[in-house]
Amino acid sequence: MLRLTLIATALALLLPPAGAGARDRLVIGMTQFPSTLHPSIDSMLAKSYVLGMARRPFTVHGPDWKLRCMLCTELPTFANGGAVPGRTPDGRDGVAVTYEIRPDARWGDGRPVTTEDVRFAFEVGRHPQSGVASAELYRRIWKLEVHDGRRFTFHVDRVTFDYNSVGDFEVLPAHLEREAFAEPAEYRNRTRYDTDPTNPGLYFGPYRITRVTPGASIELARNSTWWGRPAAFETVIVRIVENTAALEANLRSGAIDYIAGELGLTLDQALALEARKGGEYDFVYKAGLVYEHIDLNLDNPILGDVRVRRALLHAIDRGTISERLFAGRQPVAHGSVSPLDRVHSAEAPRYPYDPKAAAALLDEAGWDRIGDGVRINREGRPLRLEIGTTAGNRSRETVQQVLQSQWREVGIDAVIRNQPARVFFGDTVSKRKFRAMAMFAWLSSPESVPRSTLHSGMIPTAGNNWSGQNYTGYRNPAMDSLIDRIEVELDRDRRRALWAELQALYARDLPALPLYFRATPYIFPKWLKGVVPTGHQHATTLWIEDWRVAE
Repeated sequence: MLRLTLIATALALLLPPAGAGARDRLVIGMTQFPSTLHPSIDSMLAKSYVLGMARRPFTVHGPDWKLRCMLCTELPTFANGGAVPGRTPDGRDGVAVTYEIRPDARWGDGRPVTTEDVRFAFEVGRHPQSGVASAELYRRIWKLEVHDGRRFTFHVDRVTFDYNSVGDFEVLPAHLEREAFAEPAEYRNRTRYDTDPTNPGLYFGPYRITRVTPGASIELARNSTWWGRPAAFETVIVRIVENTAALEANLRSGAIDYIAGELGLTLDQALALEARKGGEYDFVYKAGLVYEHIDLNLDNPILGDVRVRRALLHAIDRGTISERLFAGRQPVAHGSVSPLDRVHSAEAPRYPYDPKAAAALLDEAGWDRIGDGVRINREGRPLRLEIGTTAGNRSRETVQQVLQSQWREVGIDAVIRNQPARVFFGDTVSKRKFRAMAMFAWLSSPESVPRSTLHSGMIPTAGNNWSGQNYTGYRNPAMDSLIDRIEVELDRDRRRALWAELQALYARDLPALPLYFRATPYIFPKWLKGVVPTGHQHATTLWIEDWRVAE
């Protein structure tokens, strides 16, 4: 680790100083390179962070956690007539929601953003071979009605409590992407977002991407067609430094101006840096809806036994991990819903640190003999499980080592196999190639229904071109039913009761092992103002036009 840090520092000294002169350039450091720049394919925070500077969704939750319009002119509601009850062709209750594209929205090549782009994006999302991550949204929109060049209506097959939220719908430039979609099964390999990522016609935000160095950096320049407040910086450079110790070295040497809070230093590193250099930077620790956990591959016969899953969790001293590694700032997670979310329930079952309970569960599951400190079953198979995460993330790698040690105490052998983030998320996790355990974080919006991660219809397969985010392979009709009922329950109190049932079921089944809710550290140079952490899945870069240099 020391050698990597020294090398990174030496390389940083060879780079031009960040933010030099009149500060018309901002250099941001982060730990992950996007697996794709296509807005609808793969779910990766690194991509969302970069595209937050270059695109805008129709709707988004702001830093105040309230839903708002970005690409649309007004948020449609039942009260203002933008949403009206409707009926599906088979007679079910639905809703018709009408959006209007901003009249000044233009792609970076000057073409207006129109309903033709909406129509094309809808076609892509509806195709079973396109490989979009959030296919469920496109399935429930049973009809797209185009009124003119800017107004369109989504006819949805149910009335949900978040009926006017379409943050997962990403408009696509039909004039550029339609050719790449000629063979839908090959679209994810032919999209111009990856084959021609500097084409200005792909973007319509304050910035557009002008240079991509795979695995190393992404450069953006001001977009002349942007309709809003002019961005403060002529150029933004995102530099990728996967090792978090090297990332800190780059900050301190001046090779980068600012480390992206969303994908930057781990909490323990930020606390240590503040203790040493607190006067040189501004530090903000944002608690929010970031759920650090371990996805379990339930098709693994060992992990298919819920007794083993419960034993794994009982054997982890999560409280001590939180206190010793994170100064207590990252509370233990007992489920996937944060206590900061209004639908959190404190009544779900919990798994306190209890090695004796873990051992009893493993005995009951047939792992009752010990060979060289590792349990074996009656066939002589060792209780050995792989655990992977993003290589270079010092905090996760430290937690892995603690888990490995604590599991060994109850006879479980954990084998660490880490990968660069672009491989880990772009292939291993998204295509369910991890053999046993994958440690990462989910980010969500307030009261975000976990259909994509927990519904049995959301399991990625080759047949659906790896669409969906149920990477565990979790299948439970009761969970499917709860998700369906929560979405259409408009009464907040009744919906909250259903959420409590969902959290209890999640705790009993344990498709994933909850670890903690992250507090995200933001470390700002004294001269950078206007960055407002959200605490949820939408990145700060969606408001980059508000970032400013202090006078």
